[in-house]
Amino acid sequence: MSNAFVRSAILAPEPPPSAEKGPVAWIRRNLLATPKDIVLTILALVFVVWALLHALDWLFVEAVWSGPDRTFCATAVQGGIQPDGWSGACWAFVNAKFDQFIFGRYPLDERWRPTLVGILFVLLLVPMLIPSAPRKGVNALLLFGVLPIISFFLLYGGFGLEIVETPLWGGLLVTLVLSFVGIAVSFPLGIILALGRRSQMPVIRTFCVVFIEVVRGVPLITVLFMASVMLPLFLPAGWTVDKLLRAVIGVSIFASAYMAEVIRGGLQAIPKGQFEGADSLGLGYWQKMRLVIMPQAIKLVIPGIVNTFIGMFKDTSLVSIISMFDLLGIVRLNFVDPNWATAVTPLTGLIFAGFAFWLFCFGMSRYSAFIERHLDTGHKR
Repeated sequence: MSNAFVRSAILAPEPPPSAEKGPVAWIRRNLLATPKDIVLTILALVFVVWALLHALDWLFVEAVWSGPDRTFCATAVQGGIQPDGWSGACWAFVNAKFDQFIFGRYPLDERWRPTLVGILFVLLLVPMLIPSAPRKGVNALLLFGVLPIISFFLLYGGFGLEIVETPLWGGLLVTLVLSFVGIAVSFPLGIILALGRRSQMPVIRTFCVVFIEVVRGVPLITVLFMASVMLPLFLPAGWTVDKLLRAVIGVSIFASAYMAEVIRGGLQAIPKGQFEGADSLGLGYWQKMRLVIMPQAIKLVIPGIVNTFIGMFKDTSLVSIISMFDLLGIVRLNFVDPNWATAVTPLTGLIFAGFAFWLFCFGMSRYSAFIERHLDTGHKR
C-alpha cells in the first residue's frame, strides 16, 4: 500500500453524521433551536391552550343542549346564571330547528321522500367510490341516469304522490341537489369545453373560448341573478321556468367553465409522444382521447377537479340572492325567530352550518387524496 494512499485515507474528512429524524428532531430544529424560538413556542402553546379551553367551555361545558325557547339560552347555564347574563352555545336552537335545517319547509308528512332519496343516493354512491367494487358501468348508469329521474318524482311528486313545489324545498336538501347536479353536469361538460378549446376547427374553438372566458369573468351571483331575473324576460308570454331549475343551470354552467380550464391544464401536461403513440396505433380522435389521453390528463389534475367541486359546494349558499334557502340560508332565516332571539343564537347557528359544510368538503378532500395514492399520481423523490 503506497504512502500517498495511506496519507489520503488518514486526512480524508469523516462523513457527516446522519441527520436526526422523527418528530422530536423536527421539534428541536424548528421550535427549540434558539432561546428566541423557545420563548415564542412557549407563548404560542399558552395562547393555544387558553383559546382551546375557552372554546371547549363555550361550545360544550356551558352550552345549553335542550329547551323550548330562547329563555334557556339567555340565562340558563348549568342550573345557574352566568355573570354576564348569557350562556354558552345554544345547541337547543339547533336541536329545535334541525329538521328545518335539513328539509326546509318540506311538508312534515312527506319528508320520508327526501329521506328515501338520500338513502338511495348513499347506497349507489358508496360502491361507486370504492375502486375495487365491480360493475362500475351499471353503478354509474344507476347513479347518474336512473337516480335523478326517480329523485325528481319522489321530491317533486306525481304518479300518485302529492306535488311539493320547489319553493318549499330548502336546507341541506337544496344544497345537496344543487351540488350533485352541478358536479354531474360540470364534469362532462367541462371535458367537452376543454377539448373544444383545443380543437383545430375555428368555429368550435372560438365558441368554447368565448363561453369559458365570459362565464369565468363574471361572479356566480351575476349568473344566478341573470338566470332568475333576466331569463324570464326573454321567454314567450306565459312561459315560466322553475326557480330551482334556473339555479341548477346557473351553477352547472359556472362550474363547467372552471372545470374546462382544469381539464385543459391536464391535457397540456401530457407529453406530445403520447399523442403520437396513439396516432401510430391508428386510433381515431375519440378513441385516442378516451383510451390514452384523457385518463392521464384527469389523473394529473385530480386536486384541481376536487378543488372545483369543493368551491361549487360552498358557492351553493349564494342562491339566497334569488330567494332560495340552502343550509346556510335556512339557518340565517331562523335567526329572526323571536322565540330564539338571543346573543348566542346566530353564532351557534353559523358554527353548525360551518361544521356541516366542513364535513362534506373535508370528505371530498380526503377521498381525493385516497384516489391520488391509489392511482399513484404523486411525484415521489
